[in-house]
Amino acid sequence: MRRKLTFLLALCSGILSAADVNFNGRWDLIHTNPLADKAWWLEVSNAGTPTMKGRFIGFPGGDLNDIKDLKIADNELQFSFENQAGRREYRAKWNNGQLQGQMTGVGGPVPFVGLRAPVIRDHDEPSWRKSGPIVLFNGKDLTGWTGFGTAKDLGWTVADGTLKSAGKAQNLISTKRFWNFELHVEYKVAENSNSGIGLRGRYEVQIVDDFGKKPESHGNGALYSRIAPPVNASKKAGEWQTVDIRLIGRDLSVTLNGKPLITKQKIEGLTAIAIDGYEGLPGVIELQGDHGPVEFRSIVLTPLFRPTAQ
Repeated sequence: MRRKLTFLLALCSGILSAADVNFNGRWDLIHTNPLADKAWWLEVSNAGTPTMKGRFIGFPGGDLNDIKDLKIADNELQFSFENQAGRREYRAKWNNGQLQGQMTGVGGPVPFVGLRAPVIRDHDEPSWRKSGPIVLFNGKDLTGWTGFGTAKDLGWTVADGTLKSAGKAQNLISTKRFWNFELHVEYKVAENSNSGIGLRGRYEVQIVDDFGKKPESHGNGALYSRIAPPVNASKKAGEWQTVDIRLIGRDLSVTLNGKPLITKQKIEGLTAIAIDGYEGLPGVIELQGDHGPVEFRSIVLTPLFRPTAQ
């Protein structure tokens, strides 16, 4: 009752606009530049009240960051971030159910549209069945994979049944798109190196050399910057490791080297690896290659489906 009274008093005094509440919610931010290779994520709560809050994934660094300077002025949502690389400012207006905005500053200008994160009704429950497994890496070449560069400059090699990035490579992207699935991956990460597996081109399961370290949201097997493993299940750098991932709707399970780390936990939104912000549609599998040496030798995806009623 007190919050409602505060809102009404602020509205009557002209401090707030009734339209401010349109900014509330979770937003998938799509770059409207056709060559863009990133998607961002924004959450706004309590817009239309003095206690408005926000969270953002994008610059700087791709972590889930609280927005400290979030405000609405002249019916425009405004915030900024700054680090050693410089400052970026974000402005967006609500228009017919979408956000129309632009980022300026370092790397800008970047126009974007904000789409409300869709309601996804699929959940991980016993009715899901497995289709035939799909081998995504054939052990011979990059058939079934592409990237944002040409085939000659992707930075990946295949030898002796192993897919390798020496670091600073393009992220690989599967040419096929998937919705609900189980994914089995065997990988080897070099000392002090890291990589990641992008699910539907949106959600990253982290790969990193962190043997013996305290588990945290940037650790091996984590949902990057969002869900931390309860234990460290990593092997030493240079040893082959196995991760098994199950994704149904936004329900995620991750088992690393035989130890369950995440069990049917809900993904709140995009992570830093995101290249595709259309959360309600099938998406690609990504292999991150730009952070350091990493190798893969088995990548098998099993689609999941719910049998139709007879």
